[in-house]
Amino acid sequence: METQWEKVARWARMGNNRSANEPMRSEGEMQDEMTEQRDGVVDLEEPEMVAGTPEREDPAVTNPDAAQAGLEQVKGERDQMKDRLARLQADFDNARKREAKERQDTRDYTVSATVEPFLSVIDNFHLALKAEGSAEQLKSGVEMIVKQMEDALKGLNVQAVETVGAQFDPRVHEALGSIETKEFPDHQVLEEIRRGYKIREKLLRPALVRIASNPDQVSE
Repeated sequence: METQWEKVARWARMGNNRSANEPMRSEGEMQDEMTEQRDGVVDLEEPEMVAGTPEREDPAVTNPDAAQAGLEQVKGERDQMKDRLARLQADFDNARKREAKERQDTRDYTVSATVEPFLSVIDNFHLALKAEGSAEQLKSGVEMIVKQMEDALKGLNVQAVETVGAQFDPRVHEALGSIETKEFPDHQVLEEIRRGYKIREKLLRPALVRIASNPDQVSE
């Protein structure tokens, strides 16, 4: 079947190639044929609409109130998250400050409990410095202060390391020298140079001592 475009082309060729014997068509006949050809041409520029397919519309354009409400909801959730984060940060800072204060209070309490027993010892030292008397009286006063000091240490579970007369123990003693003798057992502590201390079973510092060296005995 001849298409509309083929009819138009044929009509154009006929207009250019008609013979001299072909009768001339009137202007009206040509216009009628052109109108017929024009009506038969399909307009290709306009897209065909598919039946039953609705045109999609932007919800934000068709319903701006709903879009604004959604935006306000997102902003509200954002503000709630920011407020919650600020509260958590404040709680963390407060907990850190509280923990630091409690640690400082514990340290102060420990120091005060340790220093308090020695305050009276210091008072007696000051009194001894102001006292007038003989050397024997001064020595007796110092011995009393030392005894008071030892009692204060015992109250803190601090005890002196046993030295003179005990067998040398490298765990609590540190030998600075030896004294050759046949009277005392080998490696027995004969002299204490500096007193050692331990708190319960933990050594605070070793005692500095001199020990016996008996060539007639073999140390075990």
